[in-house]
Amino acid sequence: MTEEEPDYRFTLANERTYLAYLRTSLACYAGGLSAVQFLDLGPDRLPAKVIGIVLVLAGIVTTAGAFRRWQLNLTAIRRGGALPVTKLPLMLGATIGVVGLIGLLFSLWR
Repeated sequence: MTEEEPDYRFTLANERTYLAYLRTSLACYAGGLSAVQFLDLGPDRLPAKVIGIVLVLAGIVTTAGAFRRWQLNLTAIRRGGALPVTKLPLMLGATIGVVGLIGLLFSLWR
């Protein structure tokens, strides 16, 4: 299948989406590291460590997934095909929601 140079607006929109995912992954890194450093949820701080690890892992998955999504979208745009479906937003939303709920529950339980 031949690839054509797409309208630059599509390329730039794809790049903006990629950068938004990178900002989100950076926020996950910062939130995870802050949770480990500053949350005081119990004597062994296990909940804070779990929250931190989950958020940092979500950041890593988001970084890798964003790059892969950007590549696949760029290829689809150049070929004039449909954009591939991704579950990255669902994974991010679910992870952040569950971590927030866990943090809230431990804060109330304490």
